Amino acid sequence: MPQRHSKNNNDLAFFTYEEKRKLGYGTQRERLGRDSIKPFDACCLCLKPLVDPLCCQKGHVFCKECILECLLAQKKDIKRKLAAHAAQQKQEKEEEEEKLMSQKARELDAFDQQNHGAVPQYSDRSQVRDKNGFHGANSVKVTSYEEEALRNMKAFWLPSATPDAPVKVAAPSIDTICPEGKEKLKLKSLFPICFTEESNEQKNKSKALEISYICPSCKVTLTNTLSLVAMSTCGHVFCKKCSDKFLAADKVCLVCNKGCKERNLVCLAKGGTGFAGHGNHLEATEFKHLGSGTGLGLWKPATKS
Repeated sequence: MPQRHSKNNNDLAFFTYEEKRKLGYGTQRERLGRDSIKPFDACCLCLKPLVDPLCCQKGHVFCKECILECLLAQKKDIKRKLAAHAAQQKQEKEEEEEKLMSQKARELDAFDQQNHGAVPQYSDRSQVRDKNGFHGANSVKVTSYEEEALRNMKAFWLPSATPDAPVKVAAPSIDTICPEGKEKLKLKSLFPICFTEESNEQKNKSKALEISYICPSCKVTLTNTLSLVAMSTCGHVFCKKCSDKFLAADKVCLVCNKGCKERNLVCLAKGGTGFAGHGNHLEATEFKHLGSGTGLGLWKPATKS
């Protein structure tokens, strides 16, 4: 009888290496394709073609409506956090004042007991004492306090009686941030940009309905493979080669002849957003771990490495 090899042996109580490999066990890597990369003329927030584009100083491009809604939502959130922080500070101040008042009351009681401890003080006329030598009304009062404490005592084993931990709100930052670059962003730091559309004579018949943009200097069609540079003074967009060759040297825009400096040249960020791959790490990984003896695995979604 021929000997069974690991590739054909399927009656074992555990998975062999060949079976794990066929089931996709381990880490699998795949390079993201064109559909996973954001186009250069798409908004970083809505991922749609740009409408009235605005660019930040780090090169992230947004639609005007999208970035205004984002900044407005951030300001509303900051206002809400500031109100919560102010309410918390007010509550802490009241608790501190109440604590000081209770401490002063305890000090006064201690002083009173120290100076009048030899003389018994009774509040009723019966002058009844219990077996411990204390006044009956006082013992009843203490007992009622104990019963109330037992009745209100929190139970860690009951979800309904579990004590609540105090949640402290930290002082929020009052600065709005860029949703893509996570740096401080103000509305006045945004500047509009404009792409040069390709003329009808240069368009192909197959792409007649698509809007394509070109570099106004070298007339090369702009794609994701090119590095783009925008001028913060006038907003015109050039390719990186023309920018280094002409703009950086002449300090003048080639379209409108408006002067510029080196700090006015902003490199547009290319690639993706939080929903797509960007930068040099365009590799998605997927990990699958097989459960013991079940044939089912714990699967983690693909993430950018």
